[in-house]
Amino acid sequence: MASKTSEGSLTNSSQSMSVNTLADQVSSSLSFADPSNDSKTCNNNKSESGKSSTCRPSTGSDISDESTCSSFSSSINKPHKANDVRWEAIQAVRTKHGGLGLNHFRLLKRLGCGDIGTVHLAELNGTRCYFAMKVMDKTALASRKKLLRAQTEREILQCLDHPFLPTLYSHFETEKFSCLVMEFCPGGDLHTLRQRQPGKRFTEQAAKFYVAEVLLAMEYLHMLGIIYRDLKPENVLVRDDGHVMLSDFDLSLRCTVSLSIVRSTNLGSEGLSKNSVSCSQQPACIQQPSCISMAPTSCFGPRFFSSKSKKDKKPKTDNNGNHQVTPLPELVAEPTSARSMSFVGTHEYLAPEIIKGEGHGSAVDWWTFGIFLYELLFGKTPFKGSGNRATLFNVVGQPLRFPESPVVSFAARDLIRSLLVKEPQHRLAYKRGATEIKQHAFFEGVNWALVRCASPPEIPKPVEIEPVNYAPPAAAAASTSVRSDQSNYLEFDFF
Repeated sequence: MASKTSEGSLTNSSQSMSVNTLADQVSSSLSFADPSNDSKTCNNNKSESGKSSTCRPSTGSDISDESTCSSFSSSINKPHKANDVRWEAIQAVRTKHGGLGLNHFRLLKRLGCGDIGTVHLAELNGTRCYFAMKVMDKTALASRKKLLRAQTEREILQCLDHPFLPTLYSHFETEKFSCLVMEFCPGGDLHTLRQRQPGKRFTEQAAKFYVAEVLLAMEYLHMLGIIYRDLKPENVLVRDDGHVMLSDFDLSLRCTVSLSIVRSTNLGSEGLSKNSVSCSQQPACIQQPSCISMAPTSCFGPRFFSSKSKKDKKPKTDNNGNHQVTPLPELVAEPTSARSMSFVGTHEYLAPEIIKGEGHGSAVDWWTFGIFLYELLFGKTPFKGSGNRATLFNVVGQPLRFPESPVVSFAARDLIRSLLVKEPQHRLAYKRGATEIKQHAFFEGVNWALVRCASPPEIPKPVEIEPVNYAPPAAAAASTSVRSDQSNYLEFDFF
């Protein structure tokens, strides 16, 4: 169980907002230009990359807290999906039939297979609305002691409302199966997309686009007290508009988060303690924010808005006549006190503290973020060995090295070096989370509030989804056949 920090309270009533309310505001600041609020289809594709996640749980160190979230029945709980026709279609079926079940979907094809279930492309009958349905065999989960992981993933998905995180449209269970109905992203995943690039790597500009969106998603997760623990290109899906979405939360850890509002944008540890107010609370479902609505604009070059006109503005000066810049308040919400002893993640992405069994916290996400950026830029991970054992040895004992080619900027290398520090307490973002990374020179010129408006490096080609008729599969001991309607069958192969 993640350790908890002491309770605190905000001294000013105007600052007395919860972690989740502030997370809403950060999330809603990205929503005004969200083109995913229309009828476009969206994916949970899984590619065969050779990298698989591993999980060796500790003795109760990372058990999820009981969720405070309830099942969502309409888009009112998901402001970023308020105009999504898929919400309306699902609600219409619920109203008409008194509920939603497997018989209301047509399973078209298998998109991928994970550790706790398979993901299928599914169509809501008679609607041409497509979803990614994760189907989990409850008996198999119980026999493999994976029920808690499945529950954790469902509870996390229920709490999310962010442009770069998945939407859980529905959850239902049959006698044998537990099903999650989520977004379908026809662009596949970043691993597959990287394989199609020249040299099997992204340009620095393209990599910056993708890691910026992933960083915002992880910042939001940390605000909710969620440590992701499984970042890799295979888990970053590409929507039909070219923007990305994190997937797979069954290895995530839910814990307590500590909130700080910092008065200056350039503070050391001393400034942080003197100029911040904090509180600590368990993550709960986010409340509906008041979303910002404005016309799309460039996401590069910072912009500040004020009610004063240019004529009324008088620059402040110090005693020497130099102009003074008033720093903006800075939100820091990082679950720094979380500790887990579990051995979870993907070998090439595992942080040294996980491998050494010293206990780990939110800093593991920033290590994986550094590995993620390295792989996008160089087409490979930095510590990969001849096998899993050699890879783990390299992570712990070998220094970080960069290949001679391709040539990347000093800022990119410096960011990677700062993230891939083997001692977590010296790692970039250890104390202040994503705030520190966003201020790095690699992201200079990025207007974080407008990232959602930026033009993606590549937009996936439209996917033509043809109706598929499946004949009843032959009976097999390792498989279970599920009938989705009168004429369509799809075999579920588990694990």
